[in-house]
Amino acid sequence: MVKKVVPMIHVLDVRVTVDWYESIGFTVTETYDDGDEGLSFAILTFGISEVMFSSGGQPSNQRRREVDLYVYVDEVDNLYRSLEDRVEMVEGLHDTFYGMREFIIRDVNRFWLTFAQFVSTQ
Repeated sequence: MVKKVVPMIHVLDVRVTVDWYESIGFTVTETYDDGDEGLSFAILTFGISEVMFSSGGQPSNQRRREVDLYVYVDEVDNLYRSLEDRVEMVEGLHDTFYGMREFIIRDVNRFWLTFAQFVSTQ
């Protein structure tokens, strides 16, 4: 029986990635160094969401996105206000036809993170 699925994303620099994710509210739960005072692997959480970063990847480019993380949150408006002037915004806060209120940012590796909250249908 599957308990959960945790994405692992390969990045160019795990330390830089961890520092960026911590700056927007993620929490580091585990890291491994590579012997040269750098990080080779890290696990981070955001609420109940979890993501792993491992060395050996490359930054995304403008033409395509290798990774999209979709993070369900409470109080998406407050999170948006706290991040809007500190990160690269891909799409501002908006309501979708599929019942979510969300915004999309680009991380330090140029991957997309969508933060979303269910919109009340009443």
